[in-house]
Amino acid sequence: MSKQSKNIKKRLELGKLKLETLLQVTKGINNNLSKIELTDIYKHVLIDELKIGKLVLYSNSGTVWTQELCIGIECNSIDVETDLIDIQEIKVLSSNENKNLEPFDVIVPVFHKSKPLAYLLLGDFDGEKIEVSPIIKHLTFIQTLTNVIIVAVENKRLFKDNLKQIAIKKEMELASEMQTMLFPKRLPNNNEIEVAAKYHPHQLVGGDYYDFIELNRDEIAFCIADVSGKGVPAALLMSNFQASLRALIKRTSSLSELVIELNKNILANANREKFITAFIGKYNLQTRNLQYINAGHNPPLLLVGHQFSSLTDGCTLLGMFENLPSVTEKNITLPQDSILTCFTDGVVEQPNSDNEEFEIDNLQKSILLNKEDTPQQIIDNVINKLNSYKEEIEYKDDIALLCLRIK
Repeated sequence: MSKQSKNIKKRLELGKLKLETLLQVTKGINNNLSKIELTDIYKHVLIDELKIGKLVLYSNSGTVWTQELCIGIECNSIDVETDLIDIQEIKVLSSNENKNLEPFDVIVPVFHKSKPLAYLLLGDFDGEKIEVSPIIKHLTFIQTLTNVIIVAVENKRLFKDNLKQIAIKKEMELASEMQTMLFPKRLPNNNEIEVAAKYHPHQLVGGDYYDFIELNRDEIAFCIADVSGKGVPAALLMSNFQASLRALIKRTSSLSELVIELNKNILANANREKFITAFIGKYNLQTRNLQYINAGHNPPLLLVGHQFSSLTDGCTLLGMFENLPSVTEKNITLPQDSILTCFTDGVVEQPNSDNEEFEIDNLQKSILLNKEDTPQQIIDNVINKLNSYKEEIEYKDDIALLCLRIK
């Protein structure tokens, strides 16, 4: 066979190899081959078929450059951002190039539009110099093959990330459903009292909490609380707080004893890494006496006629000190038709587009304007006013409201 015939045959074989390789990779992607399996095909073509002695492959996984392959050379410390990022076309290296690139003859970049996806560094073409190596004719094919492999691997990564996000979302939705179960199912509306509440977490779960507990025929207890932080850690501590509150409130002789025990439990569970503010009240339906402790929480607003007062007496927040500095129980009489509104700081600290907070004044105006309405209507109007105030700005924190009308 003549030399010309041999060259023709070799070119035909290489052409067939290219087509079969692309077909094999395409089938592999469709058959969901693993990253390792796809990489093995890639290495076989470049090393075994094209006889490339040295190769290093870097890929961009979004924000970080990763060395995917390093074959035929001791991997050096090439900095992609410094040494390669400006290369946008296949480049044959000269001897006076960057010293970090000396072991290589060719750089093959892979781009998607203007975004660099990968850089392939090649050298040692079957003992030949780049100027005379036939591999120079196949660089476009190598670039195409690298592009296909890199995109396939990146799509696999994105798919796995998406599956993880779906799984996390489902877990969070389940956690949200479980947290909803912590809130009272029924709030009273009778001849003595009418109660309504609203909870809106910043995320699927949050650290705000309200509760309403019937102690006996004449007494009820209620609470609103806020854990520092957001999300799952805050929700877990809040669920523990709710369980402790419900377990202790009928066993302790006073609100002071209750708060001291709650403080111990929070310290044991949070180890001073988180704290809780809370307002806890006991109300006697017959005597109209409200006994309360405000543990560092936003003071609830008591509206009598057209005048507001704030319920501030109590102690410091819970979970910060091993021994609470002082605890003060306060007793007041709630007049007929008075309205008590408890809230968390997410309500009054919600900013608008000018970064101005909603504040107490707007909350008071909304309550006063709707004081003849039911507690549920009062809460709904507060939320509507808050939504109008913040406009397109997202809620920055969890929100809880608890409103009681004394009849």
